[in-house]
Amino acid sequence: MIKFGTGGWRAIIGDEFTKANIQLLAKAVATKMKDEGVAERGIVFGYDRRFLSKEAMRWAAEVFAHEGIPAYLINKSSPTPVVMFYVMRHDLPYGMMITASHNPALYNGIKVFTAGGRDADETQTKLIEKYIASEEANGPVEYMEYDEALEKGIIKEIYPLNEYIDNIISAINMEAIKQRGLRVVLDPMYGVSETSLRMTLQTARCEVETIHDRHDTLFGGKLPAPTAATLKLLQNEVLDGHYDIGIATDGDADRIGVIDDTGKFLHPNEILVILYHYLVKYKGWRGPVVRNTCTTAILDKVASDFGEKCYEVPVGFKHISAKMNETDAVIGGESSGGLTVRGHIKGKDGIYAAMLLVEMIAVTGQKLSEIIKDVEAKYGKIQMEERDYRFTEEKKQEVMKVLYEEKKLPELPFEIEKVSYLDGSKVFFKNGGWIIARFSGTEPLIRIFCEMPDPDDAAKLCTVYEEFLGLKD
Repeated sequence: MIKFGTGGWRAIIGDEFTKANIQLLAKAVATKMKDEGVAERGIVFGYDRRFLSKEAMRWAAEVFAHEGIPAYLINKSSPTPVVMFYVMRHDLPYGMMITASHNPALYNGIKVFTAGGRDADETQTKLIEKYIASEEANGPVEYMEYDEALEKGIIKEIYPLNEYIDNIISAINMEAIKQRGLRVVLDPMYGVSETSLRMTLQTARCEVETIHDRHDTLFGGKLPAPTAATLKLLQNEVLDGHYDIGIATDGDADRIGVIDDTGKFLHPNEILVILYHYLVKYKGWRGPVVRNTCTTAILDKVASDFGEKCYEVPVGFKHISAKMNETDAVIGGESSGGLTVRGHIKGKDGIYAAMLLVEMIAVTGQKLSEIIKDVEAKYGKIQMEERDYRFTEEKKQEVMKVLYEEKKLPELPFEIEKVSYLDGSKVFFKNGGWIIARFSGTEPLIRIFCEMPDPDDAAKLCTVYEEFLGLKD
């Protein structure tokens, strides 16, 4: 029952996310570590604020303790990037984060990280699934009680947040930010970013206000994903308080959402474009950019303007980090709000991204809205339509047959340049636009993304696909 998607294993609490399955996954990874000869180096664990996250971390650690594998447990709820950073900085072979990221509150899950602090790639997750199948046949998983393991020193409680924050501070132009006296409002969406962001921003002498910072396992009744629909209150706070920027992060703080000084929600595509432009033009960095198949082609224009290349990879940050590592890219990211920068961790980090945006405002001396306008004037405005559809298993098989086996397309009103099946079914048009239909790797959804020079055309194309695939209710 344990299957990894694009962002780890996620399941409904009490259905598949159970103590038995958590222990089974832990035993599989522990056995894998022994077979690889890295067990003595240990593993680090973190957890977010979701229901059962802390308990799940302890259940997993107890299995490693029984196997004699050192387990380092971050003893307070922490951002996912802290776990990735710890794996990288302390040269550990593995790390595990108990989180379902931006999924609804009834979900929880586990992300697995490998050497260097990277998301476990498809090869690794397939191997883990094989180990799970093997361990499942061996019966109930054995474990050592938490207090006993703690007393014996097999489990060690740690708190590496300061180390992580100091690393970000060393990479950001804090002096430039101090000179501006910027005002920032934060929305951690009842998640785990507030402490890290507040401490870092206040070190840079920013004035900081926070909303939605209490512990609420139901996330205020909303999806803990920073989108235009979920950040209405943050928009109001920015406008009412005349703040320079509003910053939101998802439940485990690896994704970012931004409200500019005019109260406008910045799409993650816009954030990627302006940050890449800033790093190359103002900081003098050289190198390509990496994006997934559902992310704006405006990045291609920016890269070309600076004599660089934009690489397209499948959805899943493991693909972005792998391509960044291969090409020494400046930045990599996705339209869902995750990004990272060369020299930082090999995975998404909403906290580092937030600080880089604040630095950009300080260094350029412009308001965020002005930066956006300048970049749009040069490279064009991002016009993207996104739609999600839930499905039955029968519908999934029907759509997969049409798109992937028969490779059919609807009648399209624009001249086609090429069709790609790198991830889903993606059509590129000669006018520079594109449309893709694919299945989500983290939720039971069919997703359609379309980017066209004219936003009305993007909406019309999505409707064409909707009708062609029979996705209307």
